[in-house]
Amino acid sequence: MLSGLPCAAQTDTLHYGVKKNMPAFFEVLKSRLTYPLAWGTDTETDFTRWREKARTVVMECMQNLPPAPADYRLETVATEQRNGYEARKIWFNLSEWYRVPAYLLVPEGEGPFPAIVMLHDHGAHFTIGKEKMVRPFGVPAEVLADADDWANRCYDGQYAGDYFAAHGYVVLAVDALFWGERGRQEGPDYDVQQALASNFLQMGASWSAFITCDDIRSAEFLATLPFVERQRIGCLGFSMGAYRSWMMAALTDCIQASASVCWMNTTDGLMTLDNNQNKGGSAYSMLIPGLRRYLDYPHVAGMACPKPTLFFNGTRDKLFPVAGVEQAYTTMRSIWQSQGANEQLVTQLWDEKHFFSKAMQQATLEFFNRKMPPAPSTQH
Repeated sequence: MLSGLPCAAQTDTLHYGVKKNMPAFFEVLKSRLTYPLAWGTDTETDFTRWREKARTVVMECMQNLPPAPADYRLETVATEQRNGYEARKIWFNLSEWYRVPAYLLVPEGEGPFPAIVMLHDHGAHFTIGKEKMVRPFGVPAEVLADADDWANRCYDGQYAGDYFAAHGYVVLAVDALFWGERGRQEGPDYDVQQALASNFLQMGASWSAFITCDDIRSAEFLATLPFVERQRIGCLGFSMGAYRSWMMAALTDCIQASASVCWMNTTDGLMTLDNNQNKGGSAYSMLIPGLRRYLDYPHVAGMACPKPTLFFNGTRDKLFPVAGVEQAYTTMRSIWQSQGANEQLVTQLWDEKHFFSKAMQQATLEFFNRKMPPAPSTQH
């Protein structure tokens, strides 16, 4: 007999150990997450020192990362003139271990220009990545059709990267590992996510950490371009791209402003029997091992304070329950308020599903125009 347990509890435990996709004791496990490193809970009362402490812990959880490239070796392989900007297909070294393709959109004019790292979604759709944010060119007809279809499904028929470039922003879009031209040699397969994540863990690393590291390195690369205003670099993403966006803003000072559309919640709000997050496969690309022992999602996002930061979520978004979104917003507002930076944080719930509508894109553009405008000498 198990010591200290009533007979009924012992019997129930013997019936099953897993319910749906969760351990039967998941509520107890969740209750142990007290987030001791959160701002206001941790013993450090100086915000700058707390942020550095929190960043150190996050980076320690993101172990065995690739070395930064000694030379980006930027190469432009194709260009296409568009209305008010040039689209470039480029290759550059993202680390000492790999070289990646990307789209770079450059407005007409002398510059330097403000710039945005555009971060694509997950969508359980791996055949395209950067092409979800920038309309591709010089590609097979099926790739263009795939991208146009995805823009209609998730972005209201508008490529967010092209939309921003047409309004004066340099735009960089890179495939995350496992998407598009950085996909699987044997072809896309949803179930491979689990094996890929497991293999990263076996080698003392994590898939999610590599994606985050690549995103930060992308911003650092963008800052080296002569036509980019280094003090006006932001990041924007939808869905998984939103997670990537607030992670970047939290972990690097290279990012001055961020916008995250349709990805914010609390662990308590997501770890339920019926939420999509507990299915696991897609979540691997957004999980840093061990991090929940220290910080919840809004606590990590709060490390970006006092930067201009935007969060949009939909009231009809089945992936992110509204109660958890509101709790996360409350937590983040308390962080920005503690630093006298209320006006720098925008949080809004839209009457929308998991979708980045044209109206939301316009509001996001206006946010960056307010918070990250071109330097006076570059305004037209």
